[in-house]
Amino acid sequence: MRVLVVEDNRKLAALLTNRLSEHGYAVDVADDIDAASAMLRLAAYDLIVLDLTLPDGDGRALLRSLRRRGEGVPVLVATARNDLLQRVDTLDEGADDYLIKPFSPEELLARVRALLRRPRLALDTVLTYGNVTLDTARMAVTINGTPVEMPRREVSVLTVLLRRQGQLVPRQTLEGAVFSLNDEVTPNALEAAVSRLRRRLDQQGASVALTAMRGLGYILAERA
Repeated sequence: MRVLVVEDNRKLAALLTNRLSEHGYAVDVADDIDAASAMLRLAAYDLIVLDLTLPDGDGRALLRSLRRRGEGVPVLVATARNDLLQRVDTLDEGADDYLIKPFSPEELLARVRALLRRPRLALDTVLTYGNVTLDTARMAVTINGTPVEMPRREVSVLTVLLRRQGQLVPRQTLEGAVFSLNDEVTPNALEAAVSRLRRRLDQQGASVALTAMRGLGYILAERA
């Protein structure tokens, strides 16, 4: 799961990044509307945490722009503005939740999980292929009914492959889902994550196999 935090307070942005990363999310940070807009053109996000008071304007301008384009990415507004009418207006303009500063990082995490669980989202949160099941909201994987612990990067790879089960997934698509813009990525980082996931699927008796298509990408398909 990839999250964009739009927050100009560096200390708070770092705190949110650390807490979200600890819970398995890939996090990018933008400190104003222009930077956030540029990142949204580069990557697809599962959720946006949005401050309203930003150096180059009101964060609601970004929210309105997203909704005018028909983008349904969940937006959690996190702001010091606690005026009732402004809260109502912001929710009416398309925000999915509204959190008033100061807040506990644990409450923000709980609200993030709740938004990602909402059944109205276009993407299913529980993915199944063969005997492999992934609950993307809880980052929980089971193989043949048995829980399997997986690091964040492996879960991110598995998420993309399960959403495109039986289809070839280009390398760049996986890289975009697994790594944030600030990650220091070595040339073989993706291959290492894929290799570990493949080995884990084999060891746990998964009924699906992960195959590399040289020069093209990767495919998750049912075993013969």
